Amino acid sequence: MSFGARTRAVLAILGTLGLSLAAAAAPASAAGGTPTTPTQLFNGYRNCSTDADRPTFLWGSNNVVVEGIPGTTDPTDQSQVSVRYEAWPVTDPSQTSTVTRDRATPGFEATGVLPGDTLVDGQTYAWRAQTVAGGAASGWSVPCYITIDDTGPASAPAVSSPNYPPNRWNQGGDPVTFTLNANGADDVAGFQYAWTQPLQSIVLADFGDHGVPQPRDPYADPGHFTRTDAPGGSATISLIPPSTGGTLSVRSLDRALNPSETTAYRFLVSTTAPTVTPADPSPEFGDTTTFTLRPDAALQAKSPVVSYSVHTFGGPDGDRTFDVAAAADGTATTELTLDGLTGEHVSVTSKSANGWVSDPASWDIDYDTTPTVVSDVYPENGSGGGAGVPGTFTFTPKVKGIVSYTYSFDTEPEVTVAAGADGTASIEWTPDSAGSYGLQVYATTRSGIQLIPYAYTFTVDRQFDHSN
Repeated sequence: MSFGARTRAVLAILGTLGLSLAAAAAPASAAGGTPTTPTQLFNGYRNCSTDADRPTFLWGSNNVVVEGIPGTTDPTDQSQVSVRYEAWPVTDPSQTSTVTRDRATPGFEATGVLPGDTLVDGQTYAWRAQTVAGGAASGWSVPCYITIDDTGPASAPAVSSPNYPPNRWNQGGDPVTFTLNANGADDVAGFQYAWTQPLQSIVLADFGDHGVPQPRDPYADPGHFTRTDAPGGSATISLIPPSTGGTLSVRSLDRALNPSETTAYRFLVSTTAPTVTPADPSPEFGDTTTFTLRPDAALQAKSPVVSYSVHTFGGPDGDRTFDVAAAADGTATTELTLDGLTGEHVSVTSKSANGWVSDPASWDIDYDTTPTVVSDVYPENGSGGGAGVPGTFTFTPKVKGIVSYTYSFDTEPEVTVAAGADGTASIEWTPDSAGSYGLQVYATTRSGIQLIPYAYTFTVDRQFDHSN
């Protein structure tokens, strides 16, 4: 259940659970055993606190969900029971309200709702639960204590960094140290932050067997949350930023996880990209070439580069990514076969020992892998020949290693012909009628790669008798 979805969830509960406010519980079907006190108590999908001095702080504007598992002394009897919830302000126990959940199943969480319009912001309440069945009732559970907090922190947090000043270029390589301050809001218990905006809704709990909530502690995720050193205090965090800098979005959270307005901290990072150098500066299509990867010198001085991530685009088997370990000096080598259908496009990032990931370096080369097509009778984009007049079409490769060509005229079936030792091939074709025609042809390499097809268009002339 996410914080942002709580309103919808409560409305759904109210609509489906058949809850009512009453002075006493409506009798349920008679159960086979004696009712037992509910267990597994939760409020707002968070753990029940039985310590009056340490209540659970909850947002109450849209109601507070309370729940527990009812039972009887006969574990085999699944007759439905009722669960009665009592709630009162700790400052005035005489002001007790009762909520009843009818038709509850023993052994499963039974949910009740404390209406938000009866809960006062800043007030602490106690609540307890009992099981009712066949006119009998269990003992009450121990009280759970909650404090209603419907007011978020009054000010957005202050954000600063000693090693990456805002709105200027900074040398990358070190994690960014941020100091987050409550900025005068004395109810701040922690902060939420991320490199993206808007910040994500906070997940309060997962749900296990029998509907039992499994509360999540957002502060268990140090990549996005941290506690203050004291209520209304500050916190220091260390984060690896996006490679070229970015914007850290931060908001304060009070004990009920109400958020403040968001503060955006913007900074820039100078490039830390590695260099990518092929052994052959102009390799041909199909060549296998060794590439040397070298770290940015300033980055290497801060924290040694330990590996590279290499991403290649446009190969016959699609894009691929692989890692290469770096030597002690931060350099590495890798072999690449240049078989991209339209060229080879390589992107490389380095990773340092401290977790820093550089911005990418790129190396590119373009190839035209379409064949050249020439005809003695039917020139490209021209006209010639005639119906019944044969013409020869010669296919010549632009890259090496070609073993065959596959072609078709208009909607005719494809035909494959072998290439000669020099990679060329010639075919003869005779049109049945005059008009416009299209020829599609692609080459296949020795390794079985089908290259980019070439479209060749021409016109077959009409034949006229000029003898008279």
